Amino acid sequence: MKKGFYTIMAAQFFSSLADNALFIACVGFLTLLKAPDWMTPMLKWSFVLSYVLLGAFVGAFADSFPKGKVMFMTNLIKIGGCATIFFQLHPVLAYGIVGLGAAAYSPAKYGILTELLPPEQLVAANGWIEGLTISSTIFGVVLGGALSANAAVSSFLLSFDFPFIDTGIDTPGEAALCVIVGVYCLAALFNLGIADTEVRYAKQSTRAGQLIADFWRCSGVLWRDKLGQLSLAVTTLFWGAGTALQYILLRWGQETLGLGLDKAALLQGVFAFGVAGGAVLAARYVTLRRSLSVLWLGMLMGGVVMLMTVVHTAWLAAPLLIVIGGLAGFFVVPMNALLQHRGYKLMSAGHSVAVQNFNENLSILAVMALYAMMLRMNVGLNTTILIFGGFVAASMGLIMLRHAVTKPACNRELNL
Repeated sequence: MKKGFYTIMAAQFFSSLADNALFIACVGFLTLLKAPDWMTPMLKWSFVLSYVLLGAFVGAFADSFPKGKVMFMTNLIKIGGCATIFFQLHPVLAYGIVGLGAAAYSPAKYGILTELLPPEQLVAANGWIEGLTISSTIFGVVLGGALSANAAVSSFLLSFDFPFIDTGIDTPGEAALCVIVGVYCLAALFNLGIADTEVRYAKQSTRAGQLIADFWRCSGVLWRDKLGQLSLAVTTLFWGAGTALQYILLRWGQETLGLGLDKAALLQGVFAFGVAGGAVLAARYVTLRRSLSVLWLGMLMGGVVMLMTVVHTAWLAAPLLIVIGGLAGFFVVPMNALLQHRGYKLMSAGHSVAVQNFNENLSILAVMALYAMMLRMNVGLNTTILIFGGFVAASMGLIMLRHAVTKPACNRELNL
């Protein structure tokens, strides 16, 4: 890999670390506010809403400036969103502001890979980026759980005293936010170290109508393309399902396994560990030309998820989650790489990732709204898990049937 790739990895790690720690911290704030259960999924809903509403604009924004500068500017927005909680802004709204920065950050983060690296390195690059992102998820949920629900950690942070300075940091939640803001600042420093790839695109329009028209044109191009529609369908399904599983794991850990919030958050880390392992294996053994050969693993993952209904102890839960995560990581990384490569060939890097983000996060919004509705209707946890796993397996089955029809055209594009 080129030297600049490692700076990108470091910036992504710390930014994602702070995002995940802040999520757990916000869950803790909602608990303190005695918010209803259905409001917890609304955290993610508010976070990803910007990906959908700004989908037509963030791609053009990412292609208008060097990607490192875009990542730095959008990371500042994340810092601002996190800081608003100090001023008593509701956690759902504050996390939504962080999502605004994340929506603009993502096209730059993934778009720079296609600018920096040749196509034959994209699967490996995505494997390392996803593996590192998942690692940051593991450490992020652990950090967030420790900052929010561990009395010893909170006492240690609050014990710091600066002579002649009243910081106003008097609660465990405020101390947690200080640490998370510090992590965002560290990510911003790495953003400043990302070198300019010197790739330049045509001058982007500043008219909203033109940007929206260009976005829908790009979206149509990807959905009509045989390889584009398969990879986009898989990643859209994966991110919607993955977000639902994030909340299901918290609930499963607390209701079925009898864990507290800090321990239940660790289940997300165990799942993420599996995803990281699967991502690294995919980077090692799956080439871009063979990327569609892993589709069946998505259907298998849906079936394995349903086994959660018969597991009631933590020592059985851990290996099961590692298997589920491993299957997810192994099949989504090649799909991500294929989608980035195809999008870069058909349009610009920023526009391609913006279309991908729009579809994936529209899926997340739909899934989170459905999950919140199920909570309000008091649907049982095991029923929720069975519905979720069955939906993933059935959806991947339909995608595989579609691939059987388009396989000759796909093989020609992949030169098989």
